[in-house]
Amino acid sequence: MRTYRRRKYAFWFASPLCVAVFGVLFLHGTNAFAVYKVEIEAPKEISALLKEHLDLVRYKDRADISDDQLKFMLDTVNDQVAQLTSTEGYFLPTTEVTVAPGEVKVIHLKVDPHQRTVVSSATIDVTGKVVMEVPERIPRIQRNWRLPVGQPFRQSDWDSAKEHSLQLLQYKGFPSAKIVHSEAKIEADNSAAQLSVEYDSGPSFTLGGLQIAGTKRYPNTIIQNVNPLSVGENYDLDRLLYLQRQIQNTGYFGNVIVGIDDDPNHPALTPVKVQVTEFPAQRLRAGVGYATDTGAQVQGGYSNYNVFGDAWVFDSTAKIEQRQQYGSLSLNMPPDQRSFVNGINSSYDRTTLQGVDLRSQRIGLKRARSLENYDTALTLDYYRDSLQQTDGAVLPPDTVVLPGKHQAVVPGFSWTRRDVDDQIFPTEGHIFSVQTGIALKGLLTDQSFFRAYLRYKKYIPIAKRDIIIFRLEGGAVFTKGDSAEVPASLLFRAGGNESVRGYSYQSIGNTQNGTVYPTKYLVTASAEYQHWFNHSWGAAVFYDIGAATNSWVDRQIKVGTGVGARWRSPVGPVNLDLAYGVQAKQFRPHVSLGIAF
Repeated sequence: MRTYRRRKYAFWFASPLCVAVFGVLFLHGTNAFAVYKVEIEAPKEISALLKEHLDLVRYKDRADISDDQLKFMLDTVNDQVAQLTSTEGYFLPTTEVTVAPGEVKVIHLKVDPHQRTVVSSATIDVTGKVVMEVPERIPRIQRNWRLPVGQPFRQSDWDSAKEHSLQLLQYKGFPSAKIVHSEAKIEADNSAAQLSVEYDSGPSFTLGGLQIAGTKRYPNTIIQNVNPLSVGENYDLDRLLYLQRQIQNTGYFGNVIVGIDDDPNHPALTPVKVQVTEFPAQRLRAGVGYATDTGAQVQGGYSNYNVFGDAWVFDSTAKIEQRQQYGSLSLNMPPDQRSFVNGINSSYDRTTLQGVDLRSQRIGLKRARSLENYDTALTLDYYRDSLQQTDGAVLPPDTVVLPGKHQAVVPGFSWTRRDVDDQIFPTEGHIFSVQTGIALKGLLTDQSFFRAYLRYKKYIPIAKRDIIIFRLEGGAVFTKGDSAEVPASLLFRAGGNESVRGYSYQSIGNTQNGTVYPTKYLVTASAEYQHWFNHSWGAAVFYDIGAATNSWVDRQIKVGTGVGARWRSPVGPVNLDLAYGVQAKQFRPHVSLGIAF
């Protein structure tokens, strides 16, 4: 019986004595060089291990290996094989070595690993303050032991299982927890491994105030104002990571390290140490891209994160696309004591689509806060829109939206909840967003109305590589008067990416003489099934349905279906779809991609 006590194992290549002897032979070898190749006959898993780590294989392409050095490797190969296979749970391998002479020697290595050792028992004990303070944690750690009875014993799995249970104990409340004893008793003759681990939780920790280092141009109050932690709360690694993300999301800091000293002699009100590296105050950005909705695009921007020397943020963005041009300016204060950012913003947006030339100007005030899973914003915006036909056609008398200039002052509220496993490439969870706004006829407002818009997306993992995505979108503008006097940018059209594929961008709406005007109501829905061949590439089939209308009685529902390719690129998701518009009776490609630099 062989006993392995607590130790971190790496792969064994040779004992220190073997290394020393081989080094001497290498330095003082004869002039006769050994030319050879190695053939390994063993189970696939063992063969791959030997090919990667066995000295005979590692040195076979060396032109300076002597016959004496080769003989030494052949003499020690049995020990090396035994050491390597033991990391995979094979402790009694049988090794046969034959050497076929010739100008190029052929070394045939046959390895029979015999029966693999499996875990026959696993005892997990926990001592320390956790026993009295949080006793329910102990059964959870024992239930989640990752190398249970009946599983093959592998050195890497044994190390990983011990570390995983230690992390479960450290994660909440007990960061100084440690392994005080671990043992793997290997009964090689019986192919059995008896495992035992004892953890000491140490004392429970509570959090103190922040200790901030690394700030130079930006004040510490930025970090303090987005800090979600309370002095005296129990240690929780998730909470520290939350603080780290909140600091990074401010945009002032490029690198953020958050941690504590896990000294078991000082567990009460331990300071939270924050080390930051600041971004430069002034930044330029640029990018190019393409989307079938609006065509090729080029965009750029300039930001200054230290306006007035007091961390106010000025941001400017310009985007030029074939069918849309957009520009914006904003000036925001740093986060206040409730993590809200207050600012002023303005934008100009022009789109020329479906026979409509829509130019929208907006200026307003915004108070916004972004938390772990929630975004909230209060806005007060002034809209001034100009809508004209691009083809100059005469409008029929029953057209709802008339060309002209319309304006409105709109107090608004928006709220978004994100509960997904990955912010960029989600595979599970959901995202929900709602926007509301109201306008009262009078000063700078042509018509009273109430506007509501919502969007919901659900990701459901199926098996290991498949995902189902459901999307629902809805919008409505309610007004007693004529909706023609509502700024057109606040009304709705459908069609295109993230809407109803199989139809061109914003081609679903109030169609008059070939011109598609925005409408009062919108609803779209989609179901998409994705299969991923590997981490980066996948395929999809989808079914989209939707309508944009001024009257549900006269609604015209559009359906699109098709297939697509998916790529998780280094800069974000790339979608390439071929969709068939059922009512339009035509195929249409949809591409969404972008490259930033």
